[in-house]
Amino acid sequence: MVSSALNLTDEIIKKRFDSNHWNIYIAQASDGDNWEADSPRCQKIITKNLLPCIRYFAYVEITERQHQNLWRAYQTLQKQSPEYFSTAHIRHFNDIYPVFRQLFEKREQVQS
Repeated sequence: MVSSALNLTDEIIKKRFDSNHWNIYIAQASDGDNWEADSPRCQKIITKNLLPCIRYFAYVEITERQHQNLWRAYQTLQKQSPEYFSTAHIRHFNDIYPVFRQLFEKREQVQS
């Protein structure tokens, strides 16, 4: 269940890293497997708890097969917050460097 890791991430950030003093970035890599009922929980945790206090969230799905429900949930987040949330798909070893380079390329600063 991915939501348990996201909840722990939220707890650690709140306990150790004041977002007024830290630039917080999250990168999650997964094969995309998750309990179907858990993916909406993940969306909620990211939207309500994590995105308000971080600079950027990158999700990488590493699989040669079809996308799973976690990918679909995260695609919704990317559409809602493209400046703070990105997804990428790695199918082969040769995709790793280009995908991470794209995810973390320098972008124009978003004004708050």
